[in-house]
Amino acid sequence: MSYEINQVLPRSFGRLKNSESHISTLASQVRGLLASLLPRYGLLIGFLVFWQVSSTRGWVNPAIFPPLNVILSALWTNLANGALLDDIAISLQRSGTAFAFAVVIGIPLGLFMGQVRAVEQALDPILQLFRQTSALALYPVFILLLGLGETSKIFVIFWATLFPVLLATIGGVKEVDKKLIEMARTYGAGPLTIFRRVILQASVPAIFVGLRLSATTALLLLIAAEMIGANKGIGFQVMNAQYNFQIPLMFAAILLLAFLGLAANALLVLLQRRLCRWSQPSR
Repeated sequence: MSYEINQVLPRSFGRLKNSESHISTLASQVRGLLASLLPRYGLLIGFLVFWQVSSTRGWVNPAIFPPLNVILSALWTNLANGALLDDIAISLQRSGTAFAFAVVIGIPLGLFMGQVRAVEQALDPILQLFRQTSALALYPVFILLLGLGETSKIFVIFWATLFPVLLATIGGVKEVDKKLIEMARTYGAGPLTIFRRVILQASVPAIFVGLRLSATTALLLLIAAEMIGANKGIGFQVMNAQYNFQIPLMFAAILLLAFLGLAANALLVLLQRRLCRWSQPSR
């Protein structure tokens, strides 16, 4: 019996030490995760916790500001039964089409205007006039010209998203270091090579700034466009839920728009890092 006890006890102590080691490692990992998250997301987490507590405790009217768990439940229910899936697809189609047209037109035009000063001087006054005119103020004009269908909705989003891409591209081209262009010419590079290897690459970070601004603007204008003369889309769901006093669904649609905006921004940031590795700070 004593022999068996002498054999079992060391094994038990060994397993206990291993479990303590695993617990210590897990605790250090959790502390490291919190240390990395709290400086960046601590204020946001605190705001969400305050919202949940203040709504459940009755500090604010829960009919106006429902608890977060109720909002998330409404979001999950409407996604699971497919009620919001069609709206997501339609909204992404509208904003994506407008954003694509803004990119296809804005980047080439900006690259051209940034290099040809005479063209920039001729077009800049009218561009500044159009840029300062709110797309929402022009929306009734677009409806009169294009009708209440998809064309007017896509065009008003395109109108608002064009200028951030265009102006950022022009600014990126004009900020290219002239010494880099002169050096390329000294080594015998032609105009096409200088444009492709120097001007275009140096302008990419500024272009992506414009793309991220345009993506945000596209989602903002999407809401306004879908609130007028639409029967589908996330913006329509926001207004429809508000009219029917379905407040959790209204906040769920707003939260869904925020998630889409964050996803679009994260995708553009990831693409920028892959295309502009040379501009990333070394660690």
